[in-house]
Amino acid sequence: MATPTRPPVAPPLGSQFPTAAPGSSIEPSGEQARVVVLYVIIAFAVVIFGFWNVPGVRNCINPLKLFTIGWHELCHIAAAILSGGRILKVTIDPHVGGATIVEGGKPVFILASGYIGSSLLGGLFTLAGWDTLVAKIMSFVLAIGLIMPLALVRDKLTILLTIIYEALLIGFWFVDHGGALRWYCLFIGVMNVLFVLWDVADDKFFHKSNDSDATQWSILYPSTRPHHWALFWIVFQLGVLAAFSVLGIMVFKRSDAEMTAEAASFLPT
Repeated sequence: MATPTRPPVAPPLGSQFPTAAPGSSIEPSGEQARVVVLYVIIAFAVVIFGFWNVPGVRNCINPLKLFTIGWHELCHIAAAILSGGRILKVTIDPHVGGATIVEGGKPVFILASGYIGSSLLGGLFTLAGWDTLVAKIMSFVLAIGLIMPLALVRDKLTILLTIIYEALLIGFWFVDHGGALRWYCLFIGVMNVLFVLWDVADDKFFHKSNDSDATQWSILYPSTRPHHWALFWIVFQLGVLAAFSVLGIMVFKRSDAEMTAEAASFLPT
Protein backbone atom coordinates (compact mmCIF):
# COMPACT_ATOMS: atom_id res chain seq x y z
CA MET A 1 0.00 0.00 0.00
CA ALA A 2 1.44 3.33 -1.05
CA THR A 3 2.40 5.74 1.68
CA PRO A 4 0.26 8.88 1.43
CA THR A 5 2.18 12.01 0.63
CA ARG A 6 1.41 15.69 1.04
CA PRO A 7 -0.10 17.30 -2.01
CA PRO A 8 2.39 19.37 -3.95
CA VAL A 9 2.69 22.94 -2.71
CA ALA A 10 1.88 25.49 -5.36
CA PRO A 11 4.70 27.89 -6.10
CA PRO A 12 4.27 31.31 -4.49
CA LEU A 13 2.20 33.64 -6.57
CA GLY A 14 3.92 36.65 -7.98
CA SER A 15 2.76 40.15 -7.23
CA GLN A 16 -0.64 40.92 -8.63
CA PHE A 17 0.70 44.27 -9.75
CA PRO A 18 3.16 44.47 -12.61
CA THR A 19 6.55 45.84 -11.59
CA ALA A 20 8.17 48.61 -13.53
CA ALA A 21 10.75 47.49 -16.02
CA PRO A 22 14.36 48.17 -14.96
CA GLY A 23 15.54 51.52 -16.21
CA SER A 24 12.03 52.81 -16.80
CA SER A 25 12.63 56.36 -17.97
CA ILE A 26 9.93 58.20 -16.03
CA GLU A 27 10.37 56.36 -12.70
CA PRO A 28 12.82 58.05 -10.28
CA SER A 29 15.56 55.65 -9.22
CA GLY A 30 15.27 54.23 -5.69
CA GLU A 31 18.32 55.51 -3.83
CA GLN A 32 18.15 58.99 -5.29
CA ALA A 33 14.50 59.58 -4.32
CA ARG A 34 14.47 62.22 -7.05
CA VAL A 35 10.78 62.82 -6.67
CA VAL A 36 11.62 64.69 -3.46
CA VAL A 37 12.97 67.47 -5.66
CA LEU A 38 9.43 68.11 -6.87
CA TYR A 39 8.24 68.78 -3.32
CA VAL A 40 11.22 71.07 -2.76
CA ILE A 41 10.28 73.02 -5.90
CA ILE A 42 6.79 73.63 -4.50
CA ALA A 43 8.23 74.66 -1.13
CA PHE A 44 10.71 77.03 -2.79
CA ALA A 45 7.91 78.64 -4.84
CA VAL A 46 5.98 79.41 -1.64
CA VAL A 47 9.09 80.73 0.12
CA ILE A 48 10.09 82.94 -2.82
CA PHE A 49 6.58 84.37 -3.10
CA GLY A 50 6.75 85.33 0.57
CA PHE A 51 10.25 86.79 0.40
CA TRP A 52 9.45 88.67 -2.79
CA ASN A 53 6.32 90.34 -1.41
CA VAL A 54 6.60 90.73 2.37
CA PRO A 55 7.85 94.26 3.20
CA GLY A 56 11.16 94.31 5.02
CA VAL A 57 11.82 90.63 4.45
CA ARG A 58 11.89 91.18 0.70
CA ASN A 59 15.16 93.11 1.05
CA CYS A 60 16.93 89.92 2.18
CA ILE A 61 16.91 88.49 -1.35
CA ASN A 62 17.82 91.70 -3.21
CA PRO A 63 20.92 90.18 -4.87
CA LEU A 64 18.94 87.18 -6.09
CA LYS A 65 16.19 89.50 -7.34
CA LEU A 66 18.78 91.58 -9.17
CA PHE A 67 20.14 88.45 -10.82
CA THR A 68 16.64 87.39 -11.89
CA ILE A 69 15.53 90.83 -13.05
CA GLY A 70 18.90 91.50 -14.69
CA TRP A 71 18.74 88.35 -16.81
CA HIS A 72 15.15 89.13 -17.78
CA GLU A 73 16.13 92.60 -18.97
CA LEU A 74 19.24 91.26 -20.70
CA CYS A 75 16.96 89.06 -22.80
CA HIS A 76 14.93 92.13 -23.79
CA ILE A 77 18.16 93.96 -24.66
CA ALA A 78 19.48 91.10 -26.79
CA ALA A 79 16.17 90.78 -28.66
CA ALA A 80 16.06 94.52 -29.28
CA ILE A 81 19.57 94.58 -30.73
CA LEU A 82 18.96 91.47 -32.84
CA SER A 83 15.77 92.97 -34.29
CA GLY A 84 17.41 96.28 -35.15
CA GLY A 85 16.20 98.32 -32.18
CA ARG A 86 18.09 100.91 -30.16
CA ILE A 87 18.35 100.81 -26.37
CA LEU A 88 17.36 104.15 -24.82
CA LYS A 89 17.30 103.26 -21.12
CA VAL A 90 17.70 100.22 -18.86
CA THR A 91 16.56 99.98 -15.24
CA ILE A 92 17.40 97.07 -12.93
CA ASP A 93 16.13 97.66 -9.42
CA PRO A 94 14.94 95.19 -6.75
CA HIS A 95 12.27 97.62 -5.53
CA VAL A 96 10.75 99.10 -8.69
CA GLY A 97 11.49 96.18 -10.99
CA GLY A 98 13.23 96.23 -14.34
CA ALA A 99 12.57 98.14 -17.54
CA THR A 100 14.16 98.34 -20.97
CA ILE A 101 13.12 101.28 -23.11
CA VAL A 102 13.66 100.54 -26.79
CA GLU A 103 13.29 102.50 -29.99
CA GLY A 104 12.52 100.50 -33.12
CA GLY A 105 12.98 96.76 -33.44
CA LYS A 106 10.19 94.17 -33.39
CA PRO A 107 8.03 94.79 -30.31
CA VAL A 108 6.51 91.28 -30.12
CA PHE A 109 9.91 89.61 -30.34
CA ILE A 110 11.44 91.99 -27.81
CA LEU A 111 8.59 91.67 -25.31
CA ALA A 112 8.28 87.88 -25.58
CA SER A 113 12.01 87.37 -25.06
CA GLY A 114 11.79 88.42 -21.40
CA TYR A 115 9.56 85.69 -20.00
CA ILE A 116 10.89 83.11 -22.47
CA GLY A 117 14.49 83.87 -21.51
CA SER A 118 13.67 83.73 -17.80
CA SER A 119 11.93 80.39 -18.31
CA LEU A 120 14.84 78.78 -20.17
CA LEU A 121 17.54 79.93 -17.76
CA GLY A 122 15.34 78.94 -14.83
CA GLY A 123 14.83 75.54 -16.42
CA LEU A 124 18.58 74.96 -16.65
CA PHE A 125 19.05 75.91 -13.00
CA THR A 126 16.14 73.63 -12.11
CA LEU A 127 17.91 70.68 -13.73
CA ALA A 128 20.74 71.26 -11.27
CA GLY A 129 18.37 70.09 -8.54
CA TRP A 130 18.73 66.57 -9.91
CA ASP A 131 22.49 66.46 -10.49
CA THR A 132 25.52 67.80 -8.62
CA LEU A 133 27.68 68.14 -11.74
CA VAL A 134 25.08 70.34 -13.42
CA ALA A 135 24.86 72.37 -10.19
CA LYS A 136 28.61 72.90 -10.19
CA ILE A 137 28.55 74.16 -13.77
CA MET A 138 25.55 76.44 -13.21
CA SER A 139 27.14 77.86 -10.05
CA PHE A 140 29.65 79.71 -12.25
CA VAL A 141 26.76 81.35 -14.13
CA LEU A 142 25.27 82.40 -10.81
CA ALA A 143 28.59 83.68 -9.43
CA ILE A 144 29.07 85.99 -12.41
CA GLY A 145 25.40 86.95 -12.54
CA LEU A 146 25.36 88.07 -8.91
CA ILE A 147 28.28 90.43 -9.45
CA MET A 148 27.25 92.05 -12.75
CA PRO A 149 24.22 94.04 -11.46
CA LEU A 150 26.45 95.75 -8.88
CA ALA A 151 27.61 98.04 -11.67
CA LEU A 152 24.19 99.72 -11.35
CA VAL A 153 23.76 99.41 -7.56
CA ARG A 154 24.96 101.78 -4.87
CA ASP A 155 22.89 100.42 -1.98
CA LYS A 156 25.27 99.26 0.77
CA LEU A 157 22.90 96.60 2.11
CA THR A 158 22.54 95.03 -1.32
CA ILE A 159 26.31 95.04 -1.81
CA LEU A 160 26.81 93.38 1.59
CA LEU A 161 24.14 90.77 0.87
CA THR A 162 25.75 90.05 -2.51
CA ILE A 163 29.03 89.30 -0.77
CA ILE A 164 27.19 86.98 1.63
CA TYR A 165 25.43 85.12 -1.20
CA GLU A 166 28.71 84.75 -3.08
CA ALA A 167 30.35 83.39 0.09
CA LEU A 168 27.51 80.91 0.50
CA LEU A 169 27.97 79.81 -3.10
CA ILE A 170 31.66 79.14 -2.49
CA GLY A 171 30.97 77.45 0.84
CA PHE A 172 28.40 75.11 -0.68
CA TRP A 173 31.14 73.68 -2.92
CA PHE A 174 32.58 72.09 0.22
CA VAL A 175 29.32 70.79 1.69
CA ASP A 176 28.60 67.17 0.76
CA HIS A 177 31.21 67.37 -2.03
CA GLY A 178 29.21 70.10 -3.77
CA GLY A 179 25.85 68.43 -3.23
CA ALA A 180 24.51 71.47 -1.39
CA LEU A 181 24.86 73.46 -4.62
CA ARG A 182 21.91 71.50 -5.98
CA TRP A 183 19.47 73.22 -3.63
CA TYR A 184 21.03 76.66 -4.09
CA CYS A 185 20.74 76.37 -7.87
CA LEU A 186 17.25 74.88 -7.62
CA PHE A 187 16.13 77.92 -5.60
CA ILE A 188 17.50 80.22 -8.31
CA GLY A 189 15.86 78.08 -10.97
CA VAL A 190 12.41 78.36 -9.41
CA MET A 191 12.88 82.11 -8.97
CA ASN A 192 13.65 82.55 -12.68
CA VAL A 193 11.33 80.01 -14.28
CA LEU A 194 8.32 81.44 -12.43
CA PHE A 195 9.35 85.08 -12.81
CA VAL A 196 5.96 86.07 -14.17
CA LEU A 197 4.38 85.31 -10.75
CA TRP A 198 6.67 87.72 -8.91
CA ASP A 199 6.44 90.28 -11.72
CA VAL A 200 2.65 90.33 -11.65
CA ALA A 201 2.61 90.31 -7.81
CA ASP A 202 4.75 93.45 -7.82
CA ASP A 203 2.14 95.10 -10.04
CA LYS A 204 -0.77 94.02 -7.84
CA PHE A 205 0.62 94.52 -4.33
CA PHE A 206 3.20 97.27 -4.72
CA HIS A 207 2.09 99.12 -7.88
CA LYS A 208 5.72 99.46 -8.90
CA SER A 209 6.61 102.22 -11.32
CA ASN A 210 7.94 99.76 -13.91
CA ASP A 211 4.99 97.76 -15.23
CA SER A 212 5.09 93.99 -15.57
CA ASP A 213 5.43 92.50 -19.03
CA ALA A 214 1.81 91.33 -18.76
CA THR A 215 0.75 94.97 -18.57
CA GLN A 216 3.02 95.81 -21.51
CA TRP A 217 1.37 93.06 -23.55
CA SER A 218 -2.04 94.59 -22.88
CA ILE A 219 -0.70 97.94 -24.09
CA LEU A 220 0.59 96.28 -27.25
CA TYR A 221 -2.73 94.45 -27.73
CA PRO A 222 -5.43 96.53 -25.98
CA SER A 223 -8.20 94.02 -26.72
CA THR A 224 -6.68 91.59 -24.17
CA ARG A 225 -6.65 92.52 -20.49
CA PRO A 226 -3.43 92.36 -18.40
CA HIS A 227 -4.72 89.53 -16.22
CA HIS A 228 -5.41 87.43 -19.31
CA TRP A 229 -1.83 87.94 -20.48
CA ALA A 230 -0.63 87.14 -16.96
CA LEU A 231 -2.60 83.88 -16.98
CA PHE A 232 -1.18 82.95 -20.39
CA TRP A 233 2.42 83.46 -19.28
CA ILE A 234 1.83 81.75 -15.92
CA VAL A 235 0.56 78.65 -17.75
CA PHE A 236 3.52 78.88 -20.13
CA GLN A 237 6.09 79.07 -17.34
CA LEU A 238 4.43 76.31 -15.33
CA GLY A 239 4.59 74.18 -18.48
CA VAL A 240 8.30 74.93 -18.87
CA LEU A 241 8.92 74.05 -15.21
CA ALA A 242 7.02 70.77 -15.63
CA ALA A 243 8.94 69.94 -18.81
CA PHE A 244 12.35 70.50 -17.21
CA SER A 245 11.25 68.55 -14.13
CA VAL A 246 10.30 65.55 -16.26
CA LEU A 247 13.60 65.92 -18.12
CA GLY A 248 15.49 65.90 -14.83
CA ILE A 249 13.75 62.73 -13.65
CA MET A 250 14.29 60.97 -16.99
CA VAL A 251 17.93 61.91 -17.55
CA PHE A 252 19.51 61.97 -14.08
CA LYS A 253 18.88 58.49 -12.70
CA ARG A 254 22.22 57.91 -10.99
CA SER A 255 22.57 56.74 -7.43
CA ASP A 256 23.93 59.21 -4.90
CA ALA A 257 27.31 57.46 -5.00
CA GLU A 258 27.43 57.58 -8.81
CA MET A 259 26.41 61.23 -8.84
CA THR A 260 29.10 62.13 -6.29
CA ALA A 261 31.75 60.24 -8.24
CA GLU A 262 30.75 61.96 -11.48
CA ALA A 263 30.76 65.40 -9.86
CA ALA A 264 34.18 64.68 -8.32
CA SER A 265 35.64 64.53 -11.82
CA PHE A 266 34.96 68.27 -12.16
CA LEU A 267 36.91 70.45 -9.71
CA PRO A 268 36.76 67.95 -6.80
CA THR A 269 36.45 69.29 -3.24
